[in-house]
Amino acid sequence: MALCGIGLSQTLEGIDKWCLGGNFSTRLMVHRHFNWKTSARAQRRSSAIQCSSSRKVVSEESVQNEASVSVDDESDSGHVIRFNMGDFKILDRVSIGLSGRADEVVFEAIVKDSNSPLHNTKVVLRQLISVQAQRRGRRAIEVLKKLVRRRLMYHSYSMQVHGYVSSHTTSGRSLFTLVHGYHGSFSLRHWLQQADWLPTLEATLALDEESVRKVGDDSIGGPAASRQLRLIRLLMRDLLIGVCFILAGCSGCTFLLSSWLLNSIFVVYLLQVNYLHSHGLAHTELRLENVHISPVDRHIKVGILGNAADFYEDGPNNSSPDSNMDRRQMMIAFDMRCVGFMMAKMVLRELMDPLIFTKFKSFLTKGIDPSCLREFLLQVLNRNSSSGNTGFQILDRNWGAGWNLLSLLLATKPSKRISCLDALRHPFLCGPRWRVDPSIDMIRWGLGSSAVRITEEYIYRQPQRARLAYFVELMEMLNPHSKPKNWLEFLPGKWRMLYCTGRHIGLTLRQPPARILVGYVRLTVTRPSKSNTNLSFTSDISFTVMTGREWPHDKTGITGKLQINSLFRLMAGRRLYIKEEKTTPGLFSSQSDAQNSLVQKLSGRKWRKAVPFKDIPSSLSVAKLVSGDIELTMSLGHPLNHNVDAAKNIVQEVRTQIPPEMFDLSKFVCGTYVDSRFLVLRGVNGSALLFTRSWS
Repeated sequence: MALCGIGLSQTLEGIDKWCLGGNFSTRLMVHRHFNWKTSARAQRRSSAIQCSSSRKVVSEESVQNEASVSVDDESDSGHVIRFNMGDFKILDRVSIGLSGRADEVVFEAIVKDSNSPLHNTKVVLRQLISVQAQRRGRRAIEVLKKLVRRRLMYHSYSMQVHGYVSSHTTSGRSLFTLVHGYHGSFSLRHWLQQADWLPTLEATLALDEESVRKVGDDSIGGPAASRQLRLIRLLMRDLLIGVCFILAGCSGCTFLLSSWLLNSIFVVYLLQVNYLHSHGLAHTELRLENVHISPVDRHIKVGILGNAADFYEDGPNNSSPDSNMDRRQMMIAFDMRCVGFMMAKMVLRELMDPLIFTKFKSFLTKGIDPSCLREFLLQVLNRNSSSGNTGFQILDRNWGAGWNLLSLLLATKPSKRISCLDALRHPFLCGPRWRVDPSIDMIRWGLGSSAVRITEEYIYRQPQRARLAYFVELMEMLNPHSKPKNWLEFLPGKWRMLYCTGRHIGLTLRQPPARILVGYVRLTVTRPSKSNTNLSFTSDISFTVMTGREWPHDKTGITGKLQINSLFRLMAGRRLYIKEEKTTPGLFSSQSDAQNSLVQKLSGRKWRKAVPFKDIPSSLSVAKLVSGDIELTMSLGHPLNHNVDAAKNIVQEVRTQIPPEMFDLSKFVCGTYVDSRFLVLRGVNGSALLFTRSWS
């Protein structure tokens, strides 16, 4: 598909006036005759242009004086060719996928010079108008020469730059046109915006049993979620290989060059990023608009490196090792964050909407841990669960491995972001045929994700209850933060209650004095100052008083809110496991059954590597909670706010339905698990309350 338009002038000056008026990403120009004059080759300079992340004001005069610097140094490499405009036959269309900036004009052309190795090859001419645009073009050629000199397979996974055209207008203005490869009509963004994008991309990539085996799969077809996951694995692996390949020169090069990597798309993209990084470069412009899929070799092609930034601003030998390392880490982290944004858009199509994506980026810029992304997106997309959303189903598979990879790519701290090679080895990008030993962090993530999925189904029969209790016990044994100082770091924030292992009492089999529908139950923990070890706990419970007779079908009513406050001191403690050979049925039978089931599971082969002990220990380190005074307040809507007896009945009914620990905070005795995503607190009666961190 292409959008067409008519040029207003056949002279270069006319082209310039028409071009500088706006964005040319969807404009098409027809120019049968060009009065372009080839400028004389400028004198070479001893040093090449250095481009760093910091922007400097450069006058047009200085750029014209620079002319082509290393661009004209054709003796260094035969990969960069200086063309004349007479070497091309300009076509009368421009594909929509070749969108440019406001200071660029894009043409499609065919090389008609019979002596050129590109004879009859379709290419793209990207005329760069402004000073900054011309700097990007020269930078792209400079980076290309740097990489090609080292004989690295750059062109396999990046948009190939063939050369350039340098000329002047009749008014003496310098023009610079980049000549690069043509890789189809659409960018990856345009592919994903098509209504039939999934079957079309499957056909373009020739997705068959042989190709999917290269990402560890052994089947094709199936439900939409399976097909989309298979395709995303290919795209992501090729993308990562491409990023990593541009960085390749590292010790992992042999691993990256294995056959299954070279034929999988997202890995290729990561390799391209890593390839750049290992040579002191960061791409800095990784977006869906800059990525194309070549129908020839079925690989992702990353856009030209016009904004590639150097890790070493003043050269690798002129800066201190610490500053070089910090700059390198920041640049790599920036590229990996861009890869995370691309993955999010590929999986969750709703993020293609600019308004939703703006909310998505705003959430991340607030410094909130990306492990809460699922909770955030469920609310933004107005969903109570992942049911019916293909993107959520994909990310929820394999114990929520997709959410884990996404949170690592978008981590708030650059030092916490995953590297290209680790991303390629992540379980989400490895198909079922590849056995990947999960890390202990991945096991913790999977236990919590599975518990969330069970609670969303809201089917609390005995099998589900036993499974949830088992997951909570395992999480407690794998608690990564047992010391009070760790709890002081992770505990503050807002937590939403997911599940309680204690009793559950609803409205179905009772005739209560007030029919209450409990909404959210949240626990807010605040710390007055870093020097103060005291914590303030606030329990917020929202509810609706259903006054109508048709309450089973009509859930509307008078809203209310219950708030309980208390101060806590945090101390080191231990949770004792009472081992009795004979337990009396009744009070402790359910807890002993859960522990016996846990012992059997831990003795299996699956958990030997993950759990640091074979048997249940006699005790575990916990954070002991010592509470102070409790303050309770309740607000009710009109007219119940004036009825004291009704208020008493409402409080009693809310107390009946919610866990007693959320009503009387003093019944919390210890914390047994905490990380950036989940929290487990134990009550005085032994029941466990599972919380997930809430962003709102």
